[in-house]
Amino acid sequence: MTTLRDVAIGEACQIHRVIGDGELKRRIVAMGLTRGTTVRVTNLAPLGDPLELQVRGYQLSVRKDDAARIEVTL
Repeated sequence: MTTLRDVAIGEACQIHRVIGDGELKRRIVAMGLTRGTTVRVTNLAPLGDPLELQVRGYQLSVRKDDAARIEVTL
């Protein structure tokens, strides 16, 4: 399965599931990254981390380690 970390800049995807449990999963879901949500990767920081996303009408930055825990469909 593809993760959010693997999505190219400018591509949109849909969240399939968040891997894991505990505080990290709660934090990711609290940011609005829930199953079925459409996300577009809009930019990448100059040093490669974090990713900048557009989700639910706002911009969000997510570290690549966290993005690797989010499975998506393209």
